[in-house]
Amino acid sequence: QVQLVESGGGLVQPGGSLRLSCAASTSIFRIYTMGWYRQAPGKQRELVAYITSAGSTNYIDSAKGRFTISRDNAKNTVYLQMNSLKPEDTAVYYCNRYLPNENYWGQGTQVTVSS
Repeated sequence: QVQLVESGGGLVQPGGSLRLSCAASTSIFRIYTMGWYRQAPGKQRELVAYITSAGSTNYIDSAKGRFTISRDNAKNTVYLQMNSLKPEDTAVYYCNRYLPNENYWGQGTQVTVSS
């Protein structure tokens, strides 16, 4: 059973930066395309970015140029560097496979962008 643990969230002012981490409990993670998702209050969870096992990446339009997804397979970890944060980025952020496995959802990490 794969466990994913997200960390790195917090309260940040608009324009600030955060780096989220997602640590997987098993090295099988290395073959997965992994995604970062977020869920804002009252909204559905959405895919923000994903990265293939080979390192190719893709982003939703609102994240392009501001967010960078990366992975360190030696550490079984996926990262999301978020710069130029906006209040509309406020959400709980989760990681999971690109095609999510319902058993893999963790607790997420709260990101709040506010002055």
